[in-house]
Amino acid sequence: MIYAIWAEDETKAIGVDGHLPWRLPAELEHFKNTTYHQAILMGRKTFEGMNKRVLPGRISIVLTRDTSYPREDNDRVLIMHSVSEVLEWYNSQDRDLYIIGGAKMFLLFEKEISALYKTVVHEKFTADTYFPEDFDFSPYEKISEEYRKKDEKNAYDFTIEKYERKEKRKP
Repeated sequence: MIYAIWAEDETKAIGVDGHLPWRLPAELEHFKNTTYHQAILMGRKTFEGMNKRVLPGRISIVLTRDTSYPREDNDRVLIMHSVSEVLEWYNSQDRDLYIIGGAKMFLLFEKEISALYKTVVHEKFTADTYFPEDFDFSPYEKISEEYRKKDEKNAYDFTIEKYERKEKRKP
């Protein structure tokens, strides 16, 4: 299946200067547990905002229009240049694909996404990147939510919400 997974604050902020505006180890653990042994898709700016760090136990796909973007010297990082190239790769293997950002990636794959994992951080942060206002949530229904209270390691309350497409997409 193709999923979207992201965290946003109460204003839909998802990033500042190429990074998350908050530090929440429990939310990062949720991200790791959800995406481990799968493939993650991100745009070039998100990849560079992670300092091109390759997350363990996952295949990282970087989507960029720049055909001269250098290939990574790592077989767990795939550089691709079109939605069709990503979908062709996805259909040729057996991993799930998690779209992790940036904002444009969610819109590019909107019609392909079967389920959403949205974390809402219960705070407002300074940001320069927001989840797309025009993403259409109407095909999805919320099937679960889990509230996590702040603690000594996590400075903010947050809620993890899962949505599934009302009509299942055909494989």
